[in-house]
Amino acid sequence: MSAALALGDDALVLSHRLGEWAGHAPVLEEEVALANIALDLLGQARVLLSLVGDEDELAYLREERAFRNLQLVEQPNGDFAHTIARQLYFSVHQHLLYERLAAGGGEFADLAAKAVKEVAYHRDHAEQWVLRLGDGTAESHERMQAGLEALWRFTGEMFQPVEGLDAGSGVDWEELGAAWLSAVTATVERATLTLPTGPRTGAWAAGAGRQGLHTEPFGRMLAEMQHLHRSHPGASW
Repeated sequence: MSAALALGDDALVLSHRLGEWAGHAPVLEEEVALANIALDLLGQARVLLSLVGDEDELAYLREERAFRNLQLVEQPNGDFAHTIARQLYFSVHQHLLYERLAAGGGEFADLAAKAVKEVAYHRDHAEQWVLRLGDGTAESHERMQAGLEALWRFTGEMFQPVEGLDAGSGVDWEELGAAWLSAVTATVERATLTLPTGPRTGAWAAGAGRQGLHTEPFGRMLAEMQHLHRSHPGASW
C-alpha cells in the first residue's frame, strides 16, 4: 500500500464528508469554516494522489475496495457535535503526524511542512468547538459526549503502521498514539466531558480501512461522489 494513497484517501474522503454540510451548517460562520477545511483537505488529497497516478481517475473510477482511507473519516456527519468529534480525533492525529513528517526529512517532508499550518487550524477549530459544546448547555454536553462515544472505536486504526511511514520518515507509531491520547484527553477533560473507555478498534476491524475494508455508509457516499464523473466518462468541462 502506498503511503501517499492512504494519506490522500483520508483527505479526499473527509473533504467530501465536510462538503456535505454546505447549506446545512448551524450558523453561517460554520458554513464557511467547514467549507474552508474541506478545501484544505481537498488540496492535500490532490497533491498526494498525484504522486500515485491521475488524481481524477483515482478519485472517481476506483471501486470501494481500492480505497485505503481510515474508517473514521468515512463515517456519516450525524449532528454537528458528531462531526466535531470526528474532527477532533482526526485533526489531532493529522497535525501530530504531519509535524513528525515535516521534521523527518523523508519524501513527504515538504508537503507536510506546507500542510501542517492549515492542519493546525483544523485542530484548533475542533478543539474550540469541543470546549464550547462540552461546557455549554446540558443538551450540547450530551450531544458532544455521544459523538465522542460513537466514534471512539474507529480511533485505534489511526495508529496502525502505514508502509512507507516509519522511523526513517520521522514517525514512531507508538509514540504518535501516546501523544494523540494525551492531547485528546486534555481537551476532553477541559470540556468537562469523559474520555470513552471502550475498545478503540473492533477485533474484526483493526486496520480494516487501510486494507480496503470499509463500513456500509462509505459505499453510499462513494456512489454520490463518483456519480457525475461516471455518468459522463471522458467529458471535458
